[in-house]
Amino acid sequence: MSSNGLACGIDVGGTKIAGGVVDGDGRILEELKVESPAEDVEAIERAIAGLVTELSSRHDVTCVGVGAAGYVDNTRSRVYFAPNLAWRDIDLKAELEQHVDLPVVVENDANAAAWGEFAFGAGRHVDDFLLVTVGTGVGGGIVLDGHLHRGAFGVAAEIGHMRVVPGGVMCGCGNRGCLESYGSGTALVRATREAAQGPSLLARGLIDRAGGDPAAIDGPMITAAAQDGDPFAIDQLADLGTWLGEGIASLAAVLDPAMVAIGGGVSEAGDLLVEPIRTAFRRQLTGRGHRPVAEVVLAELGNKAGLIGAADLARR
Repeated sequence: MSSNGLACGIDVGGTKIAGGVVDGDGRILEELKVESPAEDVEAIERAIAGLVTELSSRHDVTCVGVGAAGYVDNTRSRVYFAPNLAWRDIDLKAELEQHVDLPVVVENDANAAAWGEFAFGAGRHVDDFLLVTVGTGVGGGIVLDGHLHRGAFGVAAEIGHMRVVPGGVMCGCGNRGCLESYGSGTALVRATREAAQGPSLLARGLIDRAGGDPAAIDGPMITAAAQDGDPFAIDQLADLGTWLGEGIASLAAVLDPAMVAIGGGVSEAGDLLVEPIRTAFRRQLTGRGHRPVAEVVLAELGNKAGLIGAADLARR
């Protein structure tokens, strides 16, 4: 599965840019982080180039893979749009190659994370793999028959924007009823705050954690309460898992993966999230009872998956 040589992986976020040297077995040999100047295109490029220059001064780096949230074309060069960065229809590959004397490829961050998990993490023993990341939004990546699926225009696998409720909650993408509007960390917090303002006394423990203010409830607070056995918080995570499991069942009807891995910040809830996902997935799966059922597991590489995956995709 592995290729030889060292590659530099870059994970560009809205607040931080992480860079790491990754070997052919997916091990990070050195990692650096800098602040992300998200609103300044040239400053972002200089920050990436600085990381690459510093890392390659100490390691024999042969190529660079950059993972960024947004729409990346299928040549792995041009960023059409990045929601949290200033990139708009920019040939990032060409721009970066002017700063670093190395070949550069650009990947969607969720695609890069999916490849990292497929090559070196939870999906390393299967050929057909789906990563679902649950954080502020819902993202993911698809590997089919051992190949990352980018689509005709490079923007495949935007699974959070599969519509699950016609005319439903408004999504940040401009449509209504997307899976992200019901199955994300943002949706978890919204639904929990709304439920906590109702008449049920079950929410009392969580409201107390929030200092008596339901509007102060946040995602880590919900997870911590659930892990401490709070039944209200457990129910909120179960509701979230149900939305995700039903969405994954629809995706499985099209993609038929052998394994689905759950990553992203909300996955830190572990089985409190994954078990409801599994239950809803099996209940809604097309042909249930008469077909093999994909494994649903926790992702293994955490927030390093994108960096590792971007590096490996560049090397390939």
